[in-house]
Order: sequence, then structure tokens, then C-alpha cells
Amino acid sequence: MEYIFIMLLLVGILSLINFVNTLRKQVSYMNLKLDKIAKQVEAEELNIDSELRTLISEGKKVEAVKKLREFTGMGLKEAKEYIDKLL
Repeated sequence: MEYIFIMLLLVGILSLINFVNTLRKQVSYMNLKLDKIAKQVEAEELNIDSELRTLISEGKKVEAVKKLREFTGMGLKEAKEYIDKLL
């Protein structure tokens, strides 16, 4: 009985992982489309890298990560990696 529950739980987890990966691919595709559209209409690109670099130079790396996450909607891991690349 316990093994059946564990198997069902594992199947559920694997299904969720597959679903999340599918969503990530779709979001990536939509971002590519949006970038193309933005270039065609010559939309102004918002860039906060200089503000982030200022926060980093002031020793406010955590604040820089928070600011980036608020601005872009990035996850914590991605935002931390982005900030580390700015250094």
C-alpha cells in the first residue's frame, strides 16, 4: 500500500517537472517573439544594469538582486547569477 502511494507521488512529481519544463520552453519562445516585435517597432529598451552596478559597488548585492527580480520577474537563482556576471 505504501509503495503504491510512493509510486503515485513520484509519477505526480515527474509530471509536474515535465509541465514546468514545457512552460519554460513556451516562455522562452514568447520572449524571442517579443524581442523581435520590440525591434520592429523600435521600442526603447529598458536597461537597469548601470543601477545594478551602482548597488553592487556600494556593497548592496542583495538589494541589487531584489531590484532585478522586481524589474524582470526572474527567479532567485537566475537573478543571483545575472548579478554575479555584472561584477
